[in-house]
Amino acid sequence: MTLRGTWASLAARLRRALAPGPAAERKPVATRASGERGESLAVSFLRRNGFRIRERNFRTPAGELDVIAEEADLLCFVEVKWRRGPVAGHPAAAVTPEKQRRIARAAEWYLARRRLHGRACRFDVVAIVGNEDDVPSATLYRDAFRGPFPPRRPS
Repeated sequence: MTLRGTWASLAARLRRALAPGPAAERKPVATRASGERGESLAVSFLRRNGFRIRERNFRTPAGELDVIAEEADLLCFVEVKWRRGPVAGHPAAAVTPEKQRRIARAAEWYLARRRLHGRACRFDVVAIVGNEDDVPSATLYRDAFRGPFPPRRPS
């Protein structure tokens, strides 16, 4: 292979590596900013309700965990969903069974990575409804769905 051929091959590989992913994986800047605002609102809401925030936007090979928090001795994996109005449906309805499976797989990865095996866990959803210009309302759904973990201890 000539030097010119080597550079052309390297340039092609570099272009492929740096190319943005499929459209489904890319979020518009406005959507990301809105999502970050929603997560910040959810974190403030959780703190006001006695949660201690451990981590936000924890990425795993299995997916992303929006908020990881503790309430008393429970580790809570919190999914945050925001809808501007009723047209798109209730935010909690967007946590489909497939989304629940992805969250559970990501939570398993988190527990293994942090060496928290056997820790009592719960899956919660914070549903936020309202425009960005108004004060949105937030609702916490504790124990919104079950994962493959040890059951939470009775209160």
